Amino acid sequence: MSETKQRVLITSALPYANGPLHFGHIAGAYLPGDCYARFKRLEGEDVLYICGSDEYGVAITLSAETAKRTPKEHVDIFHKINKDFFDQIGISFDHYSRTTCDSHQEPVYAFFNDLLKNGFIEERITDQLYSEQDERFLADRYVVGVCPKCHYENARGDECGKCGTAYEATDLLNPRSKLTGAPLVRRATKHWFILLEKLKDRLAEWIETKKWKPNVINFIRQFIKDLHARAITRDSDWGLPVPLEGAEGKVLYVWFDAPIGYISATMEWAKLQGDESKWKDYWFNPETKLVQFIGKDNIPFHAAIFPAMVMGQNLPYKLVDELPANEFYNLDGKQFSKSEGWYIDLEDFFRSYSADQIRYTIAANAPETQDSEFTWKDFQSRCNADLLGKYGNLVNRVMIFAQKNCEGKIPSPGLLEEIDNTFLKNIKMLCEESREAYDTFRLRKASQLIMELAQIGNTYFDAKHPWKDVKNPDTFPRMETTIFLCCECLKALAIVSYPIIPETASKLWKFLGFQSEIETIRSKEVLSSPLESGISLGKSEILFRKIEDTEIETEMEKLKKMSECSLKSKSLKTKPLEKIKEAIDISDFQKIDLRVGQILEATKVPKSKKLLQLTVDIGTEKRTILSGIGNRYTPEELISKKVLVVANLKPALIMGIESQGMVIAGLGEAGPELPDVPDLPVGTVVQ
Repeated sequence: MSETKQRVLITSALPYANGPLHFGHIAGAYLPGDCYARFKRLEGEDVLYICGSDEYGVAITLSAETAKRTPKEHVDIFHKINKDFFDQIGISFDHYSRTTCDSHQEPVYAFFNDLLKNGFIEERITDQLYSEQDERFLADRYVVGVCPKCHYENARGDECGKCGTAYEATDLLNPRSKLTGAPLVRRATKHWFILLEKLKDRLAEWIETKKWKPNVINFIRQFIKDLHARAITRDSDWGLPVPLEGAEGKVLYVWFDAPIGYISATMEWAKLQGDESKWKDYWFNPETKLVQFIGKDNIPFHAAIFPAMVMGQNLPYKLVDELPANEFYNLDGKQFSKSEGWYIDLEDFFRSYSADQIRYTIAANAPETQDSEFTWKDFQSRCNADLLGKYGNLVNRVMIFAQKNCEGKIPSPGLLEEIDNTFLKNIKMLCEESREAYDTFRLRKASQLIMELAQIGNTYFDAKHPWKDVKNPDTFPRMETTIFLCCECLKALAIVSYPIIPETASKLWKFLGFQSEIETIRSKEVLSSPLESGISLGKSEILFRKIEDTEIETEMEKLKKMSECSLKSKSLKTKPLEKIKEAIDISDFQKIDLRVGQILEATKVPKSKKLLQLTVDIGTEKRTILSGIGNRYTPEELISKKVLVVANLKPALIMGIESQGMVIAGLGEAGPELPDVPDLPVGTVVQ
């Protein structure tokens, strides 16, 4: 009787088709998902790996307008760009779909109608934030304002970045458009809300059955406690229209329809297989293992909101079994940002380096429990010390030696010595540990074990000194045993490294003379069966090249220049002194009210390269003042600093924020410099 295969349904978060992906995205949801899918296929499981582009939402309409494109033209562009990137970096989706596909509407409407009939959706007339200047309602992601709890001046539309409070955008004080700075007003509009609080108890009970990462469980427990009704519709013409009479001009909100995209993508896959009902074998089978790979910013939707939607509708969809949410992956200490010039040009990267090099680098430093980062120096070290120095070195020396001294074939092993038995035992142990690491989503550990396996192979080769044994007929069989066991190590190395560096592992597999493709094997069977002696080895090649210091220096300089160019940093060259302005009367000067102020808070203004938002105590009151000193000072170093403030300057709206004064600064060679007045009391009049 054949062994029953477990069905494993794997998803990675649907990337939003509003811009290109970068390596930071790959580290969170896609490389971990791909490695797990490749591992499970080698295990012989029935794997279906699904993803696709998330293509609706107000953000896309606004970006499309700016680019003078229709929303469909806009998503078509980024759907292709991102799909091509996934192909380039070797993400092995079984199907990559999009939420604008023909299969998407049916399951979304089924969810909506079930939830409505079951009492989990209700219609409400509510006040939403409206921009009279732009003549449109704005989604919360395009709203900023004052936090209703801690009064942070630049809180987001759904959550305060300072105190962490979640709220509706309408709860904000002094709301304004994040895009134009225009003030927003409340305007009554009809929308439909999902009553998440009705599913709170079921969710809380369900989440306690999960043994997910502590960072996921701890966050979602609190999130579920605070669940409340959320609007699931928007005023727009881009999206799935609300399927009700009287809902003209309303579409389903993107966070409602997007997770159903996993289901519609599987439906589309089934149609392409010629069996339109085949998707049910995965989504309706309680024995299916559903694993969803996401970044930490998607935890609320995948651990609470989408499960609540599944619980509230009528079909027997699978609830997620495993949710390996990773932290953020940054670039040399900062978030990847094309707008700030802080990114890696992918076209340039793939001209110089391989997908396996970046895959291994990300995996070896994966952001599994805390944020991690890519640096060019670490990339060089991983490539040279690990991939070239350990992995590539073992492959090269064994293959060259076997071609030269074993007639290019896998030799026959002789009597095993203690060192040989220990070597085989260690190979088996590392393979088992690697299997455990992949099965528990620990790519860092798996990467470490790959290199341990390569290293014990190098150590064994050196300890057995086959280059000596080959010279003596009496020890020639000992040499053959050594090379046979080294080939066994290479076989194991190809299998355990395939999920992370598939292109390299596939080459190594062919070096060993296998006619099959490595992705078609069953790892347990192959690892438990010895190699067949006498099989001709394939032609080998150098797997990795050395990355020189000069290359890395060039890449680091390129990154620096892109950032400087994007930030439009002021030149540090000495500027000629400006002419003194026209003389004024003393009475004109006396109109200026200069006071000593003390900076209590300082934050960067979003989308500005140099503006800082300061909260300044001027003695009689606290003021919000914007100052263009962000290229010279960090927010942290300004806290408690005393400054000179023009206290009677008329308020001005800058970047959508009302600035209630001006901080005096001198323009030096290094940028604006604040006068130092540490001994003057706050509120002192300066004459």
